[in-house]
Amino acid sequence: MQSEQNVWEDENLIKTLKNGGVAVMPTDTLYGIVGQALTTDTVERIYKLKKRAPDKPCIVLIGDISELEKFAINFSEGHKKVINNFPTPTSFILDCPNDKFSYLHRGTKTLAFRIPTQMELQNLLKETGPLIAPSANPEGLSPALNIEEAKTYFSDSVNMYVDGGEITGKASKVIKLHKDGSITILRE
Repeated sequence: MQSEQNVWEDENLIKTLKNGGVAVMPTDTLYGIVGQALTTDTVERIYKLKKRAPDKPCIVLIGDISELEKFAINFSEGHKKVINNFPTPTSFILDCPNDKFSYLHRGTKTLAFRIPTQMELQNLLKETGPLIAPSANPEGLSPALNIEEAKTYFSDSVNMYVDGGEITGKASKVIKLHKDGSITILRE
């Protein structure tokens, strides 16, 4: 992969995302089709572009654990400790009972969050706010390994493509954090 800090520090990318646009860009795992998680129209647009099952929530990338408050999510010190001490990349599912976020939790009343380890990506997220970041592929097809594959999938239906070279990573581990402090590993 090319130098990531260059791709995540792109002023045009930041502006596009802050204005509710949709971009295909490298994440900490794979290429993602990303947009503001707190903008309903952007989230719905990504679902439509991916042809994603309407009852399947997306993972939300956040720059800092304090961003969970934007989703009315209560987390304990125990949860915080688990999140901070787990090997990355790991996405954590927490309860999100607030119906205001049903466009994100899709009726599951839970949301999955991940804080990337790359400081440059964290900085981007602090500038843009939380981003939903499903893999850059239509439902049922393989994730795009490069921008050419992503363009084959999405053509000119996204606002911006950010080339990070070839990415052959894998999806993050997914862990459900329960109220009682226990955890369940849902995806290795």
